[in-house]
Amino acid sequence: MRSVERDLAGRTALVTGAGSGIGRACARRLAEAGAHVIVADLRGDAAEKVAAEVGGIAVAVDLAEPGFLEGIRDQVPGTPAGEDVRLSVDIIVNNAGFQHVAPIEEFPPEVFAKILRVMVEAPFKLVRAAMPYMKEGGWGRVVNISSVHGMRASPYKAAYVTAKHALEGLSKVIALEGGAYGVTSTCVCPAYVRTPLVENQIVAQAETHGIEPDEVVERIMLQPAAIKRLIEPDEVAEMVAYLCAPQGSFITGVSIPIDGGWSAR
Repeated sequence: MRSVERDLAGRTALVTGAGSGIGRACARRLAEAGAHVIVADLRGDAAEKVAAEVGGIAVAVDLAEPGFLEGIRDQVPGTPAGEDVRLSVDIIVNNAGFQHVAPIEEFPPEVFAKILRVMVEAPFKLVRAAMPYMKEGGWGRVVNISSVHGMRASPYKAAYVTAKHALEGLSKVIALEGGAYGVTSTCVCPAYVRTPLVENQIVAQAETHGIEPDEVVERIMLQPAAIKRLIEPDEVAEMVAYLCAPQGSFITGVSIPIDGGWSAR
């Protein structure tokens, strides 16, 4: 894979959950490729820090809130005003998400609903708002940070697995509707990435299973994988940059595993 250099000059990219982890790595890599990056995150201070690193714009936004699009619109140059929000962005990286680990009978319904709002409804709303601009320009990239859990299931993660499977379906529909207009949509499906979210999962899984955190990584998290290590955020970001670049223009409607052989089973 040739390193993507300045292929995205003049493009505007919106990355959600970009204050840390995979989102931060994607924001940095897309900026390196020449894109102007809108760094969206629940934590305003984290968004500001990353935006300063990449020369982008920070947006503090809660994707679980109904009016989150208005807050993003106000920070996107060239985006028209109006009741039906439209976004003038060329690239959307749907990365934001969170996890809750519990047996189904103990899973709080309100948490289940919130995970779906953040990880399914928000990506739909963002793409809906940006699709007219992408179609008009004859170019667009939607990259959905899914997961191996978009293709496989694990116990105690009812909402997360459901949301990632739904995101996979949404991505395929976007690909079919956008293909004639130069708009691609893909899912990147990593296994466990070295991020704060995964660190929290390790602790939660340890409590659920009654074992030590080190045992969670070896016996549960990495047990299905052929390669026994966590993925680095920059590895995911490199794939995202490739999919957004000209070299990735014919890759659409698919899910790309970065899972160390997990899905080979």
